[in-house]
Amino acid sequence: MNSLLNKKTKVIDLGLTDYKKAWEFQENLFKKSVEIKINNRSKPVNIQAVTPNYLIFCQHPHVYTLGKSGEQGNLLVKEDDLESIHATYYKINRGGDITYHGPGQIVCYPILDLDNFFTDIHKYLRYLEEAVIMTCKDYGLDTGRIEGLTGVWFDTENKINLRKICALGVKTSRWVTMHGLAFNISTDLSYFDNIVPCGINDKAVTSLSKELGREIPIAEAQDKLKSNIARVFDMTLE
Repeated sequence: MNSLLNKKTKVIDLGLTDYKKAWEFQENLFKKSVEIKINNRSKPVNIQAVTPNYLIFCQHPHVYTLGKSGEQGNLLVKEDDLESIHATYYKINRGGDITYHGPGQIVCYPILDLDNFFTDIHKYLRYLEEAVIMTCKDYGLDTGRIEGLTGVWFDTENKINLRKICALGVKTSRWVTMHGLAFNISTDLSYFDNIVPCGINDKAVTSLSKELGREIPIAEAQDKLKSNIARVFDMTLE
């Protein structure tokens, strides 16, 4: 590992972007960082290249994605019928089961070299969750975690009406990360009716706008989330 840790992180906002296009974009950055680390192995520490960090923000047109450990049966509609609801479907290389992305949802893909921060994937997931919890708190809402499940949830104390506001699914190689989190802001939640979200069939899904009873501008929520991610990871955003 390079002795000079790089916590500078470039922010990229892709706006509303086709899922495959965004996937290819993050794959390209991910592979370049992995290649830098492989090449560094044959060099003295004092001349090793510094690995970059990125936070990619975007929204996607309606799309369902199935993680490598997911169950095909958790897509409750036939693939041939997806066109009628203006949705697409991809099997991808992140962890986790099936989820939905669509307009009104903040998707954040951190392409980080965790050697610049800490080498602990569980801590990484908890830090992403913490940034979302902090963002909800900025709106006066209390959220938390559920033991054994990733993501951010409402009603974690009494568990009578558990509902999920943010899903996580990541991939790492040589401590470089890709994929990330999906945070429902003003999402059309009816699209979740077509799947068993994250393979969990007994818990609801919600959004920031639904919980607050008013429309939340996605740019406003994204700025808060971006700042909270930087704060949790002690990043310097560029």
